[in-house]
Amino acid sequence: MSIYTSIYSYIKMKQQIIHYPNLKTILLVEKILKNAETVISREELKRRLPNQIMHQTLNLILEYLEEKGLIIDSHKGILWIYNPDKKLQKAIAKGIEV
Repeated sequence: MSIYTSIYSYIKMKQQIIHYPNLKTILLVEKILKNAETVISREELKRRLPNQIMHQTLNLILEYLEEKGLIIDSHKGILWIYNPDKKLQKAIAKGIEV
């Protein structure tokens, strides 16, 4: 399943969507969050985007990224947490939960 198909199916479940994000916007948000060195607020994220984005559209993108396990969205801000390192994945799989 491609990322676009996945996003479309996620968005389809939502109701009352005024504006749907396009793939370019989603990739821009991902890039900014990946390159951010610390927690970033929604307003700071909007400032770093080259184009204006509707608040509802940004919220939809952030909900999608959080559901996929790529970010954490808290009251302090947004943080990119996804790490595709295979060594890390192996260590997690071998680890024992306490």
